[in-house]
Amino acid sequence: MSSKKILIVDDVSTDLLNLKNVVSKANLAVITATSGREAVSKAKSEKPDLIFMDIVMDEMDGYSACRAILKDSETENIPVVFVSSKNQRVDQLWAKKQGGKALVCKPYTEDQILEQIKLFC
Repeated sequence: MSSKKILIVDDVSTDLLNLKNVVSKANLAVITATSGREAVSKAKSEKPDLIFMDIVMDEMDGYSACRAILKDSETENIPVVFVSSKNQRVDQLWAKKQGGKALVCKPYTEDQILEQIKLFC
């Protein structure tokens, strides 16, 4: 499992660090981005095995970034799991409609994140 690479995208440094700590404890390589635009670029250059993506971000939101990643033939097979404070049923449905594999709601547990890694890596 140590050869797996996870891209974490969040514009809030505390949230980014918390998620990075969870993923790092699982002995996975971590790449970070602080905007949707940076996520699209790093998905293309780093080819992660999984992306954890915040939704509400400046510059380019997570939904737009997910669509851009899935439209590109080089990155279209990278699973995107949204991690957001948006937790209504409609948010779950919209996340899937945008191409996300799942939506994990903040605050999340370490087990919820590790479960997504098991499912998609």
